[in-house]
Amino acid sequence: MPQQNPVTIIMVEDDEGHARLIEKNIRRAGVCNELRTFASGTAALEHLFSEDVRNAGPFLVLLDLNLPDMNGVDILARLKGDEKLRRAPVVVLTTTDDQREVQRCYDLGANVYITKPVEYESFSQAIRQLGLFLSVIQVPESL
Repeated sequence: MPQQNPVTIIMVEDDEGHARLIEKNIRRAGVCNELRTFASGTAALEHLFSEDVRNAGPFLVLLDLNLPDMNGVDILARLKGDEKLRRAPVVVLTTTDDQREVQRCYDLGANVYITKPVEYESFSQAIRQLGLFLSVIQVPESL
């Protein structure tokens, strides 16, 4: 059986307070995976599309839609349009609760859509389930 790399969490969140709260709740739920935070869509895309990341082990993206430099929906579309990156699960964490926007994200390939601010109990339950998911995820090496 090949060596399975741990899943890295990539958080794209421009609000430092939200980012700290999300990380705190992730850690409180017992998820100890590496967490890389990016405050802009540009920085996140540069990182995600770098050869080192595209060819590295599995990762999961926590994505805010309302970023200062671009719309998170555009980031989602780019990720899901890439032959390697489209396999990465994407959890949208945003203040936008417009049903058309929610549906658009699911249509583009988002795995989960959570509206902020999140009620702690439901968020922590989702994060615990995410932790179980991260512990068993198997990402195929190639299509």
